[in-house]
Amino acid sequence: MPSVSRRYASGEVRFERPSGHEDPEHRAPVVLMVSGGADSTALLVLAATSSLDIDDGRGVARIARERLHVLHVNHQLRGIDAEEDEEFVRSLSDRYGIPCTIRRVDVQALSAAQGADGNTENIGREVRYAAAAQLANELSAQFGTPRSAARIVTAHTANDRAETFFMNAIRGTGPAGLSSIPRRRNRIVRPLLDRTHRELCELLRMRGIVWREDATNEDTRYLRAFVRHEVMPVVERKNPRVTASLAKTCDILSDEDAYLHAQASRMLRDLVRRRAEGMIALDAARLAAAEVVIARRVVRQAILVVCPDVRLEARHVEAVLRLVAAGHGSVSLPMAVDARVEYGMLFVRTQGVNDGMVAAWLDVPGELEIDGVRAIRSRIVEIDASVDGVAMARTHGSEWAGESVLLDAAACGVDPTIGGRLWVDAPQEGEVLCPLGMHGQSKLLSDLLNDAKIPAADRQRVPVVHAGPRGNVLWVAGVRADERARVTTATRFVVELTLL
Repeated sequence: MPSVSRRYASGEVRFERPSGHEDPEHRAPVVLMVSGGADSTALLVLAATSSLDIDDGRGVARIARERLHVLHVNHQLRGIDAEEDEEFVRSLSDRYGIPCTIRRVDVQALSAAQGADGNTENIGREVRYAAAAQLANELSAQFGTPRSAARIVTAHTANDRAETFFMNAIRGTGPAGLSSIPRRRNRIVRPLLDRTHRELCELLRMRGIVWREDATNEDTRYLRAFVRHEVMPVVERKNPRVTASLAKTCDILSDEDAYLHAQASRMLRDLVRRRAEGMIALDAARLAAAEVVIARRVVRQAILVVCPDVRLEARHVEAVLRLVAAGHGSVSLPMAVDARVEYGMLFVRTQGVNDGMVAAWLDVPGELEIDGVRAIRSRIVEIDASVDGVAMARTHGSEWAGESVLLDAAACGVDPTIGGRLWVDAPQEGEVLCPLGMHGQSKLLSDLLNDAKIPAADRQRVPVVHAGPRGNVLWVAGVRADERARVTTATRFVVELTLL
């Protein structure tokens, strides 16, 4: 059986990898994030000596010792105190025979590099989780288990959850923020959320275990310390069990938030009309008709699709929804994201993205400007009974060199008595048509454009006419019509489309 080596404070130790016959989730690495404070010290002690629920399907259970690995991140913010925290965690890990990794990061320097946007507390949190993810991935490779099976375990308590609830409420937030700290997010699990800080301190005292105190936890200039020392005592005087009450509230909000997120994700998929690198376009009319609680989430998710790192506030989402309600306009969002409503579509783009042309409806009969330079004109023509419609369509296409086409009105979904609408858009990835002359054989639109020797840089400017946003291709303007819309001997009305 192959073995895996780990470095302890006292030297190099080797141990055997768990049996390959076990479920990977039950032998994957478990990274304990330990700062040296009371809560994380208790987490280490409980993981080594007791049972925890790390959400691997077993419920509360002992964790195999060989799975455990401690991570301590030294932010280098508190001088000698930070050095002593590091040594404390290393010694405690060695005491319980658990490997320990120390990562040192100059968080103050990172914050200064970001200037006014640098928030030391937020940067420190991001650094810790990035280090934990990296270590979990490295250990997964050594263990031979999937990365997804690894667990990153934090020592957040019921008190942390209550404090975060109030912190987010003070800042201003929605259901996701009020649901506070989730019990699990992907690989990150928090098995101590039902325990209070006081309970964990008492557990350590009973076992004669000391812990480190961070002086910054008393500094009420920090929002968390303000909530902990100024807000919570006042609230607890009114309701001594407020921490437990908020835990239940957060669980309810978290479940409802997950449900609404799933509903919004489903609607987003339905509303997408176009998507490219750094750009997404949604059906604005349908979005405007959606329940506002879902519409807000759809907008937020759409923005995050094009710019995952953007920090959105409620006012940004509301500004986009006002555009959708008005049916026109634009707004600039953080990180140079642009949102605008044009031609019945909500376009969200990152800076520098040029998608070539704007997708829109073409009235039949009517005319549509497609990119500020060109346009497509449409009209309905009745074929006289004495005229060979098939020959007429062939001659028309030849004379116009593909810049104009005659199509069967019925096949286009156009009523010759009242007209209709066709959808004009740029070529979409994976789109398929049945090119005229290929007797019903299908072909990728990208291959058709390649055969036509249209440069890749110009392809997003090629108008493609569809029966609807999700309808069949009818005409690739200037290139080829679709076999399914061809004029036949039974055709009595044709739609004439001309690229101007």
